[in-house]
Amino acid sequence: MGLKCGIVGLPNVGKSTLFNCLSNAKAQAANFPFCTIEPNVGVITVPDERLNHLEELVKPERVVPTVIEIVDIAGLVKGASKGEGLGNQFLSNIRECDAIIHVVRCFDDPNVVHVDGNVNPVRDKETIDIELELKDLESVDRKISRVEKLAKIGTDKEMKKALETLLIYKKHLENGKPARSAPVADDDKKHIADIFLLTMKPVLYVCNVDEKSVVSGNKYVDELKTLVKDEDAEVLVIAAAIEAEIAQLDSFEERQMFLQDLGLQESGVTKLIKAAYRLLHLYTYFTAGVKEVRAWTIHKGMTAPQAAGVIHTDFEKGFIKAEVIKYNDFIRLGSEAACRDAGKLNIEGKEYVVSDGDVMHFRFNV
Repeated sequence: MGLKCGIVGLPNVGKSTLFNCLSNAKAQAANFPFCTIEPNVGVITVPDERLNHLEELVKPERVVPTVIEIVDIAGLVKGASKGEGLGNQFLSNIRECDAIIHVVRCFDDPNVVHVDGNVNPVRDKETIDIELELKDLESVDRKISRVEKLAKIGTDKEMKKALETLLIYKKHLENGKPARSAPVADDDKKHIADIFLLTMKPVLYVCNVDEKSVVSGNKYVDELKTLVKDEDAEVLVIAAAIEAEIAQLDSFEERQMFLQDLGLQESGVTKLIKAAYRLLHLYTYFTAGVKEVRAWTIHKGMTAPQAAGVIHTDFEKGFIKAEVIKYNDFIRLGSEAACRDAGKLNIEGKEYVVSDGDVMHFRFNV
């Protein structure tokens, strides 16, 4: 299951610095590789300590983590919705992403010029929001013009409901609010699914701060948190300059000592990747054998057959049953055989909803 997150932000907010830190993320922890697909696209593994613990117990021939694709999207300027700067490319790149990582400058530094003259995270956020909302309004208006005719001349109740839903989104966007916060029932969101609204995408706000603010934040962070309190979004505080320093350290021990000196448990890059994973309500389950220990990404709420289908569609089509061991039981008892002997290996059918961390083995017949 592919996952793509786009890093967005105004010029000179630390967006590219953060992306470059991700490109060196192999320096953050063991088994944390990165590869470049294009100059501004990379694939990075999701840090998961559970995978390391399973590796220690099973001692497989190889370990395969789950991954996220990170896209460094061109800096936005005012007028992007009308094609200014790299606007069309910028908006097209966002449309292809599953989630948005919005980097906002929350530090003062006279040596780093702000595109608008001074630091103001509220204004910066709204600049990007406005461009995305204007583009979404175009999409909504185009669909309204198509649906409106059918709703007037026909008796299709579904088409009339579609028009009602589109008008709610139109008003919401005109009021300067993102589509994801529109007062629309989940069942009615299907009426805008085909126009891929940019502001429907989940957002993680990353406050790029200076070193002294990395633990407790600052006034700029507080302003942004107040602004987004009604959005279904997470706010993360990161010092991109510090992350760049961490990436240059040679050993894992040195990096851990550096973090401890700052009062941090883990790097901001690690926090960001984990937060992006949570943002999309994703779970991880594991398969563990001598050939391979592997992490698999699924959406929260998936059933056992659907989870099996992530490995191969044939697994879902011919699903018979799943053998499930809870992660904590596997770690406590030390092996699949010990879990089986202790009655901690459960046989689950088609209705079983997979939990985060389940260690699974599928039986199927095609």
